[in-house]
Amino acid sequence: MQIILHLGVHCTDEDRLLKGLLRNAGDFRRDGVSIPGPSRYRRLLLDAINSLGDGTPSDEARDVLIDAILDDDPEQVQRLILSHENLLSMPKLALDGGVPYRKLEQRLATVRQLFAGDEIEIFLGLRDFATFLPEIYRKTQYPTFEAFLSGADPMHLRWSQVIKRMRAAVPDMPVTVWCNEDTPLLWGQILRDMAGIEMSRKIIGSFDIFSQIVSPEGMRRFRAFLKENPGVNEAQKRRVMVAILDKFALDDVIEEELDLPGWDGAYVDMLAELYDEDMLEIGRLPGVTLITP
Repeated sequence: MQIILHLGVHCTDEDRLLKGLLRNAGDFRRDGVSIPGPSRYRRLLLDAINSLGDGTPSDEARDVLIDAILDDDPEQVQRLILSHENLLSMPKLALDGGVPYRKLEQRLATVRQLFAGDEIEIFLGLRDFATFLPEIYRKTQYPTFEAFLSGADPMHLRWSQVIKRMRAAVPDMPVTVWCNEDTPLLWGQILRDMAGIEMSRKIIGSFDIFSQIVSPEGMRRFRAFLKENPGVNEAQKRRVMVAILDKFALDDVIEEELDLPGWDGAYVDMLAELYDEDMLEIGRLPGVTLITP
């Protein structure tokens, strides 16, 4: 079986991707793609990983998990999609010891053991540390931002190091990543890539995220363009989306306010520049697919 693991990161998704997939679950099921509801597996997987620790799962563990997760006949399922942003860490431990997702190696190795013999792929949305760190800090109960950082220097944090650790821990698991900031333009492709279907196939909600950041007039013009140009390809669609964003973006939705001591405009801009450079590095890593607009 192919198993697709969407692992966050935190503060990039809020389950919108899973909801988008579930809207198409009936159609995808005809292709052997199963998208179970999160209540069927999130607690189950965490409990299995935590209880196993450094141990070895029983020979029956995989089949027991699959039977518990699936409503469908496992023999009819070729591709199983699981979305679980807390599988690598709870938000409060995301920078434990000053290291992003410090236990990811152990947790991914355990997942590999639990689903031995299956083909596992990791999907991961990333986010500029300038906005990621303040947002995930708000999800914790640390008394100060410094306590949450646990000694980490934001200027030295790199997502490429996280991805390299993933590749080293489970080299047989390909990784697909994208920038959360680009998600409105990439939404349709992310949904299709996770489902393993062709880009030309129509799906429900392909422009849901885009519609949330542009005015109704902008969406009206975009849909009119699609209607008038039914054979337009993905690259052309994205160029039009960018042009519409230039004129019809909802700035109050897109802009994020940062209010952290010492984080002036120059500091935030530097973090953003480092993030851009790091994404170029990620795009060059073997076994990694970077989705870009």
